[in-house]
Amino acid sequence: MADLLVEKGYDVHGIVRRSSTSNTANIEHLEGKITTHFGDLSDSDTLHEIVKKVQPDEVYNFAAMSQVRISYDLPVFTGDITGLGFARVLEAVRSQKPDAKIYQACSSEMFGKVQEIPQRETTPFYPRSPYGCAKAYAFYLGRSYREGYGMKIYNGIVFNHESPRRGDQFLSKKVVKGAIRIKKGLQQMIELGNLDAKRDWGSAKEYAYWIWKMVQGEPDDFILSTGETHSVEEFVVETFNQLGLGWQDHIIIDTDLKRPAEVDYLQGDYSKAKRILGYEPKVKF
Repeated sequence: MADLLVEKGYDVHGIVRRSSTSNTANIEHLEGKITTHFGDLSDSDTLHEIVKKVQPDEVYNFAAMSQVRISYDLPVFTGDITGLGFARVLEAVRSQKPDAKIYQACSSEMFGKVQEIPQRETTPFYPRSPYGCAKAYAFYLGRSYREGYGMKIYNGIVFNHESPRRGDQFLSKKVVKGAIRIKKGLQQMIELGNLDAKRDWGSAKEYAYWIWKMVQGEPDDFILSTGETHSVEEFVVETFNQLGLGWQDHIIIDTDLKRPAEVDYLQGDYSKAKRILGYEPKVKF
């Protein structure tokens, strides 16, 4: 997102957590082109100070404890950052720059035990993880501030999206890096939890553009997806095929990696975004 905004001539500011280990690899190429501020979504005072100083026209909140499996181990922390963290952002903006536009990165994990296929903006949520619950709270809070205070809040329900910058701890990167290591003879096996789960996978770079496009219009809730669903097994097979490898001799199912409550089937209906924004995905599975 930062790359896109820099390309469009924005004066980009971002919040970086102060920690003993740096985790800024994804923005190092933007050094000198963006301004970073130390802060944390658990710290209301700092958020108020940053918004007061910067006076942003647009605010994009992507911050979250976003590892679904780990959210079961850290439910309170997940709720505090992923859910209440957005409440702190909203209050900082409402207090210091109430006319700013705010984008909230919602998640298809809110649909959880899906109530209809495909999922639409009107589909009832049924989250099955602390992460999904926290995202649902943030979604409804954003809508509440939009309707209650007249703030310009945009909820983007963005289905799974991938890029080379995806963290190594996530399934897609784990499969790709593991398969490459197997190809090089550096590794023999990849441990996975569930090959049957189905996801709607799209491009993070493409979605970033449409998130920006969304924020240029009227405040609303939108789904961004490809409209297709594919299983984890399909992802594994395609990855190994690209490397000329057979996959079945290199995958181990580890039940400890499974979620306590799985989200079995996600498939987004992007017809509203197509109708209002002109959205049509170019990058699919």
